[in-house]
Amino acid sequence: MTNTKNNTPAAAVNHADCRTRFIFDDMPVRGQHVRLEKVWQHIVEQKHYPAAIQRALGELLAAGALLSSNLKIEGTLIVQVQGKGKLKMLVVEATSSDTCRATARWDEHAQIGENESLRELLGDSGVFVITLQPQDGEPWQGVVPLEGDSISEMLVNYMKRSEQLDTHITLTASDKVCSGLLVQRLPESTPDAEAWEHIVTLAQTVTADELATLDAHHILYRLFHETPPRVFEQEAIEFACTCSRGKVSDMLLMLGGEEVGSVLLEQGSVEIDCDFCNVKYVFDETDINALFGMDVAQAVSEEKLRLQ
Repeated sequence: MTNTKNNTPAAAVNHADCRTRFIFDDMPVRGQHVRLEKVWQHIVEQKHYPAAIQRALGELLAAGALLSSNLKIEGTLIVQVQGKGKLKMLVVEATSSDTCRATARWDEHAQIGENESLRELLGDSGVFVITLQPQDGEPWQGVVPLEGDSISEMLVNYMKRSEQLDTHITLTASDKVCSGLLVQRLPESTPDAEAWEHIVTLAQTVTADELATLDAHHILYRLFHETPPRVFEQEAIEFACTCSRGKVSDMLLMLGGEEVGSVLLEQGSVEIDCDFCNVKYVFDETDINALFGMDVAQAVSEEKLRLQ
């Protein structure tokens, strides 16, 4: 662990793809900073995201990387924003192993302006969803209506409503980098309104440009050099997709032989693309028959003849 008191900045140093936790020993407040560069660029390369959707997805990715730091069990934190407008879904998965992935779904035929707001993209009746999937045990999910016009506002409102925790989050994203700063009152601590207001007032002064270009130690020194926090070792974050041929096989079995067989008859094979990493999984007739333990296409064909 280091202390920002001894780290007077001389020039900006970029530490890409890492998360830094910190805590104020004399105040019941903790925080985190995250900056993702190569991880984010890899995700951006998977799809041709409209600029407004790409920006929102990058902010949600930074938020997911921040929130997953508080996982106390082995598992995955899934953060989703769902809407019924041009933008259908933003989803980020961040694991206790410090890996993450992200994707978005939208109406690809719609015209999406570069500066359209998140609220405009999502339309009415949107929801904010956080799901915790432990490696062992039952998943837990929290769903609340969308409150706010940005990812940071939605998250702050979610934390206040669901966790009863005072939280401040600043997020930014471009096509090159996404980054975020979070400060939060410690759970079960005695509220200290004056200390919390002091930290939030300082945190609010960080700019999008600073978040995009400065590493955690320079940002923390710039914001809190008069009341320096205790800073923990940086945690490296990597992109990792959990898709596999086995998981796709399980999904096809859940769909059932009738639906899968119909696709096989029509197209000659079944192709599934991973939304997160763009890997294509192809199942030919031999693969499908082995998966279901029967001649699926023939069974579907015979059923169609019987119904005619």
